[in-house]
Amino acid sequence: MNKPRAPYPWIIASQYFLYFGGMGVFLPYFNLYCYHIGFSGAQIGVLSALKSISTVVVPLFISVIADRSNLRRPIYILCTFASAGTWVFFLLTRNFSWMFFITLVYGIFYAPIISFLEALTIDTLGGDKQSYGTVRAWGSVSFILTVVFLGKLIDRFSINIILISMLIVSALQAVNALSLPRPETVKKMTTSPGPAFFLQRKILIFLFCSFLMLASHGAYYGFFSIHLENLGYSNAFIGMTWALASIAEIGAMVKSRAIFNRYSMESVLIGSFAVAAARWLLLARATTPAAIILTQTLHAVTYGTFHMACILYIDQNSPPEGKNMGQAVNNGVGYGLGLMAGFFLSGFLYERIGTPSLFLISALIALTGGLLFGGSVWMAKFKEGR
Repeated sequence: MNKPRAPYPWIIASQYFLYFGGMGVFLPYFNLYCYHIGFSGAQIGVLSALKSISTVVVPLFISVIADRSNLRRPIYILCTFASAGTWVFFLLTRNFSWMFFITLVYGIFYAPIISFLEALTIDTLGGDKQSYGTVRAWGSVSFILTVVFLGKLIDRFSINIILISMLIVSALQAVNALSLPRPETVKKMTTSPGPAFFLQRKILIFLFCSFLMLASHGAYYGFFSIHLENLGYSNAFIGMTWALASIAEIGAMVKSRAIFNRYSMESVLIGSFAVAAARWLLLARATTPAAIILTQTLHAVTYGTFHMACILYIDQNSPPEGKNMGQAVNNGVGYGLGLMAGFFLSGFLYERIGTPSLFLISALIALTGGLLFGGSVWMAKFKEGR
């Protein structure tokens, strides 16, 4: 009989709270910081993409070690402390070359954290995996509090508070990670999923479409705050819009069980692609507060339901001996390669075509992903029906 694991959900929820608190600093404001210290759009795009590059390779390598040796907890703790320690060096320079190097090292330690956390959460929930969103929602709550509070602090003090805030949150997460209980000793895995598993047609199509979805988010994550500042909005309003997106996201996550009991994962994914295309199309034209706020409410679907469906889809289709590997591949292709491509493309085009045109391109990318995935699902059902 397995021992009760009641403490796990709350400890994991606290890790989500701190991890996404850091994201609440980084996503809306780090690029804005780089913009204020004089970096070009191309340089901002490079730094954003560079952090994503490590998300592709490092988690895959480390997940194999974790799956085979059961070293998930010490590796996770090491990554939290090392990433927090690396962030200190951002406080010491504004030189692009040095920031390039620091970002690369930081990304190596930071990248594995979320895939390990996702795998641990799904494993902990066991037969109640559809309630994943209720645990993950704590991260969204933290994101909301961070973006609103920090936006007001930046307006009151200076842009430099961004770096200090990220360091504080990262250090707190590292210390909190020490409270993760030691797992029971289990038999070491002698096998891990080989390349053949990830080369299945079904998995390849899913991963490529996930890549397109996240690539469509590159302009949003990289230049949304800069876009709003150029429209004349304050940092407080910028923070509020990011918070609103997370509020909408929480609404979807707390209803995760109901959503996936009613709709298939494939249907949720297709719907998320369609809403993403509409969101980026609207954002390209939005200039009034009401219109911008409307686009942010759609984050409930373009991130909330899409993210949950991806986590559950890859878990369902990963072999038992490779759950860490499955989440690492999912995270690496989407949040690694996908965002990297989106950041590079947006950074290259920003000063040439401006943010409205970037969002139009994003809409086209999301629509393409939806059509490909929807078409593959239809073809699979057609073949089954013959």
